[in-house]
Amino acid sequence: MTDLSRRTLLGSGLLAGIGVFIAARGSSPAEAAMTFQVTHSAQDWRRMLGAERYAVLREAHTERPGSSPLLKEHRRGTFACAGCGLPLFASAAKFDSGTGWPSFWQALPGAVLRRTDRSFGMERVEILCRRCGGHLGHLFDDGPKPTGLRYCMNGLALAFRPA
Repeated sequence: MTDLSRRTLLGSGLLAGIGVFIAARGSSPAEAAMTFQVTHSAQDWRRMLGAERYAVLREAHTERPGSSPLLKEHRRGTFACAGCGLPLFASAAKFDSGTGWPSFWQALPGAVLRRTDRSFGMERVEILCRRCGGHLGHLFDDGPKPTGLRYCMNGLALAFRPA
């Protein structure tokens, strides 16, 4: 009887732990139901984007800090989604955050969506492209005036278009 009780207790604890892990990682059901104008199969996205961009835009990976050539991009222009081409950020909103990722204090109107990200045991605000749902990066409240926001974006998720 003791073994059965231990097994039951351990099994229940394991199931509870898995449930907590899934709840802490995932999005809410409303967020999971988001639909986008531009959609492709995973195979087509991989072919179109290449391995590194696919990992960032479609699997929410993060590029190494300091690795993006866009950190040194200071020309006038627009930063667009590397997945679907939607303009996302004006170059006038870019600033050097010192974090190692391209940062902006404001997105273009209607260009991005916000979603709760509960990965890695914390809660953050994930930023997605409104048109294709590509993962761009995260939003923080430690940016400069006038908004106080820092859109910390993966350079691999962006394509620069000079003015």
